[in-house]
Amino acid sequence: MALKRGPSNAGVHRSILGGSWLPLAVLVFFCVLSPFFFFYGPGLRLGTIENSNGLGNENIGWRERLAAQHLKSLFSEGVIDVITASTDDSNPLNLDVFRKSNLSASWRIVGPDASVVNDSNLESIQGAGDIKEGLPRSEVTNSSDNKSEFVDTPAKLARRQLREKRREKRVADLAQHDDEATVKLENAAIERSKSVDSAVLGKYSIWRKDNENENPDTTVRFVRDQMIMARVYLTLAKMKNKLDLYQELQTRLKESQRALGEATADADIPHSAQEKMKAMGQVLSKAREQLYDCNLVTGKLRAMLQTADEQVRSLKRQSTFLSQLAAKTIPNGIHCLSMRLTIDYYLLPPEKRKFPRSENLENRDLYHYALFSDNVLAASVVVNSTIRNAKDPSKHVFHLVTDKLNFGAMNMWFLLNPPGKATIHVENVDEFKWLNSSYCPVLRQLESAAMKEYYFKADHPTTLSSGSSNLKYRNPKYLSMLNHLRFYLPEVYPKLDKILFLDDDIVVQKDLTGLWRVDLHGKVNGAVETCGESFHRFDKYLNFSNPHISRNFDPNACGWAYGMNMFDLKEWKKKDITGIYHKWQNMNEDRVLWKLGTLPPGLMTFYGLTHPLNKSWHVLGLGYNPSIDRNEIENAAVIHYNGNMKPWLELAMTKYRPYWTKYIKYDHPYIRNCNLHE
Repeated sequence: MALKRGPSNAGVHRSILGGSWLPLAVLVFFCVLSPFFFFYGPGLRLGTIENSNGLGNENIGWRERLAAQHLKSLFSEGVIDVITASTDDSNPLNLDVFRKSNLSASWRIVGPDASVVNDSNLESIQGAGDIKEGLPRSEVTNSSDNKSEFVDTPAKLARRQLREKRREKRVADLAQHDDEATVKLENAAIERSKSVDSAVLGKYSIWRKDNENENPDTTVRFVRDQMIMARVYLTLAKMKNKLDLYQELQTRLKESQRALGEATADADIPHSAQEKMKAMGQVLSKAREQLYDCNLVTGKLRAMLQTADEQVRSLKRQSTFLSQLAAKTIPNGIHCLSMRLTIDYYLLPPEKRKFPRSENLENRDLYHYALFSDNVLAASVVVNSTIRNAKDPSKHVFHLVTDKLNFGAMNMWFLLNPPGKATIHVENVDEFKWLNSSYCPVLRQLESAAMKEYYFKADHPTTLSSGSSNLKYRNPKYLSMLNHLRFYLPEVYPKLDKILFLDDDIVVQKDLTGLWRVDLHGKVNGAVETCGESFHRFDKYLNFSNPHISRNFDPNACGWAYGMNMFDLKEWKKKDITGIYHKWQNMNEDRVLWKLGTLPPGLMTFYGLTHPLNKSWHVLGLGYNPSIDRNEIENAAVIHYNGNMKPWLELAMTKYRPYWTKYIKYDHPYIRNCNLHE
């Protein structure tokens, strides 16, 4: 092998990887074996290696002799001469001697592939620049021969600085490129995530504990996962015309479906399912070998996920429609109860249709309640729970108002089941002659063709899902005057000063007489506020894009609840509350201020006129919220089943229903004959 001088550095990588072994051996020495020489110092001389067999020199210990034997077999004589010349007692690694050797100059190694290595590459490979910085300047520049080669001339310094600048620029470019690539990857991931809706979907029948299945058993989950992958490979097999595999996958999929059935736990799965799982696993392994393609599989899984998501959304819309439909209907048992009571009432002679203690109806010293309902069973629970928890039932007076369809049933029930010493009176809303379309804006609006179109046709929905959003506008409670009668309390009870308004979907758990002692501070309405940090405020119910709303109301004002409200009827008359309600109702004929219901006009009518009551008086949400604290419920004076899941419906939340059912006598003949049960 010949050493040939040359200025070119083009072949450095080929020289190291595929050219002569000599520079590579030298590089290995400096990178790997040089610490060995530093450690043992002058005790080990490569000249000794050359001049002896590694066993006879008494200055060499057993470690040195062992190393010498291996070194001699690793390097040729030329390399050992260079390394020996570069080490002496005073400087175990004499770079000057090494640089003066033929290897230190600009040289060309002419090997089999004519690869080239020059001085600048050797310096960069060996880190000679770093070594020189750690040595005294005299050792580098004061060598006896070829001093000019080792003096840093201005040209060399300029080239070195230029190389350093290029290196720094390259590092900066790479770092910037990495940052840009990271940003692009993150943006791409965000875009991909948008295509798959990751929102948490609600559970079906979330109010039923028995339908919750947070952690299904492992075997059930494994079988379901197998079935999912089988559907994926079915599509790929058909796409790639693997008909035999397609048929086999289809057969195994049907077997797994039959084995799983409707099981939700391992205990429900038959023993034969284990064999089906093994067979399915074998088919899936075969399919994976023949069909697996990462892009195709992920694409199919994504498509399946999106399809399932759309199906869930559709089912949720249908569920909303059906729950609203169920909420506005009367169960057969309650309808049966009302019909039987009505028949028996009108069979009574007129003299037996009157309630006792009618003189208490206008006594201002007693505790008066207003209850407007068309549900006999619900009204009975309100009255029974109030009387059972009252300290002195004889001082309580109940004013019930219902429609003409349920008037006979309501009378007959309380004639058969009088509330102890309490006073009760039932009236028919259709007999209030003053409540007519010329006085009441709601009645006048309901007679208009536009309102009938809005409420009764509601864009003519043709499917369950399309009609779900409009069904709530057709709920009878929004059309019934029983719902709007709460704005006419002074007209209904002109002789009373205070009255406690109760909804028919509440249960009273404590004595309520303390409410009559609450100082309302000149306000008209005493109610429990319902707003939290950001919800149930005025902007939830009212259209603040309308100037009439934005000028008169604060969007962050706290909402309050109907259901248990103490009304000061004297202040009501002074402030003309009914007149304020009529003003806003007339302005909302085109439904531009609010959409529906009586709470939005109530918030507007009693704005600035509502005194907040302690929250323990009235706890809401038992008709829609499954996570109310049990202690909060049991410490409340009144609990309210507001929402669609009323306690008399089958879709009621089972854990809340006992608070309501304990006030019903299910052994009563009428209730038993109508198949009403807990």
